[in-house]
Amino acid sequence: MAKEELDRRIETEPPGQGQKSKQEILAEEIQEGLEELRRPADGLFLSGISAGLDIGFGPLFMAVLLTIVGKGWGDPLTRIVVANAYAVGFIFVIGGRSELFTEHTTRASLPVFDGRASVGELARLWALVYGGNILGGSVFAVAMVSFAPAYGIVEPSAFTEIASNLTSHGPWLLLAGGVVAGWLMGLLSWLLTAAKESISRIAVVWLVTTGIGLAHLPHSIAGNVEVLAGTLVSPRISFAQYAGFLALATVGNAVGGSVFVALLKYGHVVRGGGESETG
Repeated sequence: MAKEELDRRIETEPPGQGQKSKQEILAEEIQEGLEELRRPADGLFLSGISAGLDIGFGPLFMAVLLTIVGKGWGDPLTRIVVANAYAVGFIFVIGGRSELFTEHTTRASLPVFDGRASVGELARLWALVYGGNILGGSVFAVAMVSFAPAYGIVEPSAFTEIASNLTSHGPWLLLAGGVVAGWLMGLLSWLLTAAKESISRIAVVWLVTTGIGLAHLPHSIAGNVEVLAGTLVSPRISFAQYAGFLALATVGNAVGGSVFVALLKYGHVVRGGGESETG
């Protein structure tokens, strides 16, 4: 019934002035989610590994900048510059169309809410993409802490500082921060579908992910690289802290993307009436 209602709204929605309607955005998100849910398992897993590797460039550039700048620029300016470096990994991943778990907490959930896919299909996609992301990111983190200091571009203390920004909070704060990060990533997925041009898409990725980096919000995939690197170089961060961070960030991201974006966007588009009814 939901599918027929959505199709009816798309057909009756008056054309916008060069912009997609919310019904068109939802329909595209559902279609893209269905295409990903139906992809072969090996393709999803390999794409997840690629995304996990590529996103590691963000933490690497963050560590390089912290090493170069030190305390010379002062804390506010340093945080802003480092947050921009954090966004680089996401631009590589999303611009390269690799599979990122936190995008699919929203996009792949929508076909389930619309009755076109099962919870089992969603769990399969999440497991394959998440597993690939974590594997790729872990490989990058291990290589990064070995290569970057030896190459003379990073001080190991920079990895510790980056990781400590994420592990210094209590469990409930980490979980809440993970929800907000997942919420923002879900909005990013929605906004990317709304955007038409490559420049605007890159701008949206930069804006949202720089905000996540600036606020030190726990993103499970980028944070996997950040915290694991800190764990590998410093006794101050234990593997128990790393595992706890990863678990809480993952749960928070999943809740933020699937509930606060996918469920609410789906509900307000399908059940909330057309543009003319809402003003």
